[in-house]
Amino acid sequence: MTGTRSPKFEDVKITVNEVRLQLGQHLARLWRYGMVLSRNRDVAEDLVQSTCVRALERCSQFQSGTRIDRWLFAILYSIWINEIRALRVRQGQGFVDSDELSQLADSESTEDKHQYHALLLQVSELPEAQRNTVFLVYVEGFTYQEAADTLAIPIGTVMSRLAAARLTLAKHLMPTMKKELK
Repeated sequence: MTGTRSPKFEDVKITVNEVRLQLGQHLARLWRYGMVLSRNRDVAEDLVQSTCVRALERCSQFQSGTRIDRWLFAILYSIWINEIRALRVRQGQGFVDSDELSQLADSESTEDKHQYHALLLQVSELPEAQRNTVFLVYVEGFTYQEAADTLAIPIGTVMSRLAAARLTLAKHLMPTMKKELK
């Protein structure tokens, strides 16, 4: 990740044990991000495992004073781009249905479940770059700049991808919602 560090953090190093503690707190989020990227449970698990190993091996690269979750997401994304994505293309691994990505609470109405399922389905059909950006910003709560840093793209590209994703979702979801209102 790019960025400048404050001089007061130059000599502060994070230990392997500190990284290990932090990893435990972010495993579920990392797995969810792995699912968004890969759409495959086994690949998501491999991504998280590789992220954990790389974070432990390279804990000295963590910049004190920054958020470790952003660092972990950047590692996972880097692994996805460099290794897993090529493997998935070569092996033709399958798609995970959006029902498997999230379970709705039993207390939600059938209409809410239907709308939620429709939204998940539309999001899962977005191009990978848009789907990934939507996840980081709207699900994980990354700022545009944090998403740009994680994906190693300009902030303008993040804004463009989000705008395109919102437009696509609006076009596809409006006819569905109009039918339900009748």
